[in-house]
Amino acid sequence: MNPDMKSPRGETPIDTPALQSDFEHAEAAWTKVPAEAAALRDIAADEDYSLLERVEAFEDLIDAEVGDTDLTRARNIERETNLRQLFVKFEGGNPSGTQKDRIAFAQAKDALRRGFDCMTLATCGNYGAATALAASLAGIRCVIYIPEEYHARRLPEMTRYDADVVRVPGGYEAAVDAASDAAARHDWYDANPGGDNTALQLQAYGEIAREIYDDMGDAPAAIAAPVSNGTLLAGIFRGFQSLFRRGKTSRMPRLVAGSTYKQNPIIAAFLSGAEHCADLDPAQIRETGINEPLVNWHAIDGDLALAGLRASGGWADYASDRALSRYARLLRDAQGLSVLPASTAGLNALLTGHAKTPLPGDRYVAILTGRRV
Repeated sequence: MNPDMKSPRGETPIDTPALQSDFEHAEAAWTKVPAEAAALRDIAADEDYSLLERVEAFEDLIDAEVGDTDLTRARNIERETNLRQLFVKFEGGNPSGTQKDRIAFAQAKDALRRGFDCMTLATCGNYGAATALAASLAGIRCVIYIPEEYHARRLPEMTRYDADVVRVPGGYEAAVDAASDAAARHDWYDANPGGDNTALQLQAYGEIAREIYDDMGDAPAAIAAPVSNGTLLAGIFRGFQSLFRRGKTSRMPRLVAGSTYKQNPIIAAFLSGAEHCADLDPAQIRETGINEPLVNWHAIDGDLALAGLRASGGWADYASDRALSRYARLLRDAQGLSVLPASTAGLNALLTGHAKTPLPGDRYVAILTGRRV
């Protein structure tokens, strides 16, 4: 652990990957830093180069390694579900194995450009792994706050990339508060959702819309995604909104949101007809090895996601752990894709809606956010 690490509020720093559990977790696409990325890292992380040279090298690294993930037609799933022209966009091809690389690398570039020497965030696992990797490639220190009650199986990755990890009492929301407080006190870059970087995070996720447009030539009829804080769905909505306003697409896709059963404020608000996302009772939240990437009682960007759902004429639904596991197995057996069960929540909502009211012949996209071990 960095000897200069200051642990706010007496929290206990952790410098060993001792925690283990049987929880499902995402797997990094990189087993080691590729040679091209390593060469660019050597420039981006080296203070002997000018800031312009470092930022340009990091931009080249992002262009080479982050995003432009595979969009493939899931013909075997179509045959199982009677929904034709179903496509899946697999975010597991990103370096750390999830869509979180998009916002992690975008913010690492922003922190580098603005002269920050440390960035901080709260995580339950995947975002921490992504940001630890991005920060290490940019030559920036990373301090990660993790709720002490969470089983962070990706902790070894974070420490392998020299991140300092701090365990804090309470849940995810308490970890966000602790990280943001530390950022304000120490002048660190605050990479948490819901803060000053919201626009940057939405823009990074909006690139998913551009990539789908580039592959399809237009917007699909609907696009389905899992939701937790809502940032991913809100970013995709804004990406397609920008394309539509500029005349690139002929329509706006309907958004479809899925999350864990009765433990996400976005789905609860949509199904109840509420105008805004209301916090859930933290005492009623139950994390499992399947739902942990999705569950929360306070959706930080929930109102943005909820607004996109309604503006697009979309829909939302819950998914049980059993349903998430079933779709993960179906994708593995029928399509050869090994995905994190939680990443199928949007697909579950799309296909549940189709089972209730058959969707017309068109093109549909499901975002699969994580590679599974």
